[in-house]
Amino acid sequence: MTRCPNDQIRVSTVICRNCQTEIADKALICYRCGTATTEARFKPAALPRRSSSSLITHVLIILVLLIGPFYLEGTVTDATSRVYGWTAVAIAVVIVAVRAYLRRR
Repeated sequence: MTRCPNDQIRVSTVICRNCQTEIADKALICYRCGTATTEARFKPAALPRRSSSSLITHVLIILVLLIGPFYLEGTVTDATSRVYGWTAVAIAVVIVAVRAYLRRR
């Protein structure tokens, strides 16, 4: 802002590089098109990359949960215990699969 000889206040302006609108030189973005008037000083932090080891771990857990009942089936004699065992395995597999899916997003 500068004073002109006849006591008028003059505002310094620049031209938007995108839409050629006249904007104040202190403006951070163009009011018309939203283009930034300067380059960003700081870049946003990069998101940490997830390793594939967590996926491998989840796959191994699911395999153990699926193979385990076949091993234990020989030790259980009544049908009710088998049903409970397979139900528990199914619930555990679903929980691990959902957890793995949510961690990948």
